[in-house]
Amino acid sequence: MRDARIRLRYLGQTIRLLYPGPGAPQAYSLLPHAVLPRRLRPRRWWHAPLGPKVMLPLEGSIESHLGEVFGAPVRAVLHVRPARRANRKPILELHSGGSLMAFAKIGDTPRSRELITNEAAALTKLADLPLKTVVPPVVLYHGMWNGLAVLAMSALPVRRARVAPALLTAAVKEIAATGGPAGPAWHGDLSPWNIAPTGDGRLHVWDWERYEVGVPPGFDALHHLFQRALRRMPPDQAAKACLAQSGRALAPLGLSGAQARLTAIRYLIALADRHAADGHEPLGPPSSWLNPLVDHQELLL
Repeated sequence: MRDARIRLRYLGQTIRLLYPGPGAPQAYSLLPHAVLPRRLRPRRWWHAPLGPKVMLPLEGSIESHLGEVFGAPVRAVLHVRPARRANRKPILELHSGGSLMAFAKIGDTPRSRELITNEAAALTKLADLPLKTVVPPVVLYHGMWNGLAVLAMSALPVRRARVAPALLTAAVKEIAATGGPAGPAWHGDLSPWNIAPTGDGRLHVWDWERYEVGVPPGFDALHHLFQRALRRMPPDQAAKACLAQSGRALAPLGLSGAQARLTAIRYLIALADRHAADGHEPLGPPSSWLNPLVDHQELLL
């Protein structure tokens, strides 16, 4: 119930930003229901027993703006996001002619605008590279509307299936190679939920907000390992698992066991620094999950 209240409060703020009016209101449905709000979408008659009706004016809205951008009527499905994420932002599914045409991110805070700008730059760069393994989205539109940053990207098909270790390693290597002379690059959030196999031996990869050049090779592989561990164990245990399994995870990249352990420590410190810069500690204070691990590895640093 508390999560629902937080989501609904943030949803109200988001609606006022994206649908400021005026105009005749159109009916939307909050689904699956008000107690567990996940999507706000154009209402259909079969929604009546499910979610409550929400009336939104389309004239002067983000939908009308994007309709002008793409030259075709656009209807949006708004993801009702948790309000406590440091990088929270409105996410829209854009539909036209009955088909999903794009996803759009809306930068409504200085930090989210910065992340969106970084993602747009990363995707523009990747579009000019001859990638063989990684398939990123394509930027369809990047601009400003009513003081909000808007990034619309092609919708990648999500094929939920196990990603083979060899495919993940190939993707990590290819992403690192995009750094060129500036040094290895990393995606920055190569989590299991941000990737999906294409079915033809490649890997769909989205959410490039944290893309960065000039980092120690192997950060992406360690991030994937750490995020998987966090699904099964508390942060302090996941950090220990990340360090313990770093040798096996980074051996395909040519790192020795000692190099892998040092890279793992550096990765975990970099992640803690990211959370501090965001002003958000989703894993709790570093003193509880990171410091005890680092303190036992002083000789590596």
